[in-house]
Amino acid sequence: MTSTFSAKPRLSVLDLAPITPGGTVAQAFENSVALAQAAERHGYQRVWYAEHHNMARIASSATSLLIGHVAGKTSTIRLGAGGIMLPNHAPLTIAEQFGTLESLYPGRIDLGLGRAPGSDQVTMRAMRRSPMSAESFPQDVLELQGYLSDESRVEGVRATPGAGTNVPLYILGSSMFGAKLAAAYGLPYAFASHFSPGLLHQAVALYRDEFTPSKQLSEPHVIAGVNVVAADESENAQQQFATTRRTLVRGLITRSTGPADYTDEEIDEFLTTPNGRQLASMLTYAAVGTPAEVGAYLTRFAEEAQADELIIAHQSPLIADRVRSVELTAAALL
Repeated sequence: MTSTFSAKPRLSVLDLAPITPGGTVAQAFENSVALAQAAERHGYQRVWYAEHHNMARIASSATSLLIGHVAGKTSTIRLGAGGIMLPNHAPLTIAEQFGTLESLYPGRIDLGLGRAPGSDQVTMRAMRRSPMSAESFPQDVLELQGYLSDESRVEGVRATPGAGTNVPLYILGSSMFGAKLAAAYGLPYAFASHFSPGLLHQAVALYRDEFTPSKQLSEPHVIAGVNVVAADESENAQQQFATTRRTLVRGLITRSTGPADYTDEEIDEFLTTPNGRQLASMLTYAAVGTPAEVGAYLTRFAEEAQADELIIAHQSPLIADRVRSVELTAAALL
């Protein structure tokens, strides 16, 4: 089916609860609260937290617990998973967790679902995840949906809490698979273009063309991920983004080669190589600069991506700068 989208997209936040160098997990959670409170003050639609495991700089692994913590420190903004990697879990367990959240914070909880492990192969085994578990993702989504709607697909099993809460589901992805599944099930589709930009336009086009209305959603809804560093001065924003890019690349290198100390100069030199440019391309979609520059970029990006909503990874290294980026981006677009 064909559909239209708003030229002025809604804004949301993706927060990985980053642990800063020398910082603690507790500080990362305090920062997440501050970021969500800023997003709430400035009119953002939602804040999502991603499930990752065995990553030294990311504290959002127990995603549902973090959502509950931040929900208790905010009042109106929607909070959710962007996403829960469903093959890591039993659908009944996720229905109970998010049914609990929805019962505690009614009308504020989202549940984004992905099929990736959110980890490496060794960590997959540590989580007792089968290499074949992703194959049942479409069936697991339907099973989970049944628990949350109180129309269980498993005879004799009812999610308590969960049944009848109708927590809205979102399909996450960075490939054609997720787009096709979201279209077939009539669910919103969130594309991870903030770190995997390659198939954004093809996936969104397929989703919109093949979308089938459902009880949850009558028209397609596309959420596209994008990186943002907004600052009062463009040069400051560029410096912040350069630091974030070095941190990302340094982390990816050490995961593959083992711990090592790389200077900024060495990282910058590596970024000029083919392998370095390939890693840096993960951040292809990035709005960096003053509010006017960021606003112009995001407006153009939303139109080109046919996105109804942008979910923004504010990439400043320091929490004060991330909060400021939230404020300035909202001032430019909301």
